[in-house]
Amino acid sequence: MTDTKYNHTQPSKVDPKQIRALLEANNSARIRTWLNICSRCGLCADSCFVYQGNNRDPKLSPAYKFKHTLGEMYRRKGNVDAAFLSRCFEVLWLQCTMCKRCSMHCPFGIDVASMIALARSICYSQGITAEKLAEFTENCRKSGNHMGMPPEELIDTCEWMVEEVEDDYRGVTIPIDKKGAKFMYTINPREPVFYPQDIANAAIIFTAARENWTMPSFGWDCTNLPMFAGDRAVAGQQVRNVYEKARQLGAEKILITECGHAYRSLQFEGPYLAGYPDGQPPVEVVHYVQLLHDYLVEGRIRIDPAKKITAPVTYQDPCNVSRNGGLWEQARTVISYLAKDFRDMAPNRDRNHCCGGGGGIMPMGPDFRPPRMKSGSVKAEQIRATGAKIVIAPCHNCFDQINDLGEAHELDVKVLSFKEILLETMIVPEYMQIKKDA
Repeated sequence: MTDTKYNHTQPSKVDPKQIRALLEANNSARIRTWLNICSRCGLCADSCFVYQGNNRDPKLSPAYKFKHTLGEMYRRKGNVDAAFLSRCFEVLWLQCTMCKRCSMHCPFGIDVASMIALARSICYSQGITAEKLAEFTENCRKSGNHMGMPPEELIDTCEWMVEEVEDDYRGVTIPIDKKGAKFMYTINPREPVFYPQDIANAAIIFTAARENWTMPSFGWDCTNLPMFAGDRAVAGQQVRNVYEKARQLGAEKILITECGHAYRSLQFEGPYLAGYPDGQPPVEVVHYVQLLHDYLVEGRIRIDPAKKITAPVTYQDPCNVSRNGGLWEQARTVISYLAKDFRDMAPNRDRNHCCGGGGGIMPMGPDFRPPRMKSGSVKAEQIRATGAKIVIAPCHNCFDQINDLGEAHELDVKVLSFKEILLETMIVPEYMQIKKDA
């Protein structure tokens, strides 16, 4: 590894004893097996979009990355210095999004993502992480959401969104802290700050489906950026905030907006982070892709055939919705209702490549855009090959990353969420229609 040229937080002093304690606490049979069983066959390299997008540099193979970070920490028994951890930063945060595609191609099933996550947490314990992720983690610690938004500001935003749509739809509300709802709807903090219309779109769809739902005034941030910063304590607290609020409100289910990391956090990794040894969330977790699938299949939302999209459409399988979440077929069922000309990427579904914006790199700031664009060239070429004019991306990181890729790689595409398309194609129920004068 070479010295990193990317800014990160700096440690005041490295504590090898603390590192050694973390290594020993995680020195499971799985970790020992993964570190020792790798045969360097190279299959993981061919599966990695970072490796493919950067001239197939051998140092960018997943095997090299975990061997020279976590593996080296174990080999040295925690006796590493600040210079070593600083070099690890570029590998752990820029060269791996923890998408888990390499594990699917490894003949031994080595879980590289889990080892990268552990190495991140060790670096974080010594004061090394991405500066923006550290800032967002502190916001979570203080306010419960990474944008640091107070409850009254969220409520004001929701009230504003209701006012924005009341001239076009009747009966749209955004209930806050309603008890006994079927769904407690959780969102990405980027929505109230940058995409408030996304909240309004969700409210319109809920109203059309006659859904019993609510938004919480606290515990609404489902994205969990501390998990990617490496702060397991705050990551666990973020998950508990959501679980405990759902139980307090008596919600039947926790619903996640179109976000991949949120699904990974609350459904799969979050229970362990929050201290649930069985790995099961205490309240059922549902992703928005699954909800829209059910609405359309059950006829609770109906599509106007005349409004179906005629332009060629492709679909970005978010790593944490499709590969790690298992919802690739549900998404394609939804698309079959919305579009006439669907063109899958190759490969696709659980084998699709990461967009390049996951694992926390997207919110790390503009300084990290160049490596995102270079590694993301694999995704750009996937999209270009389909000839599609619209990319559906049910994940905020994918959405923003593909928009950036479109500019950097001159892709003539528009990126849309499922909510946006549904609002343009659905039949508005009569009870929501505003009767306007001719």
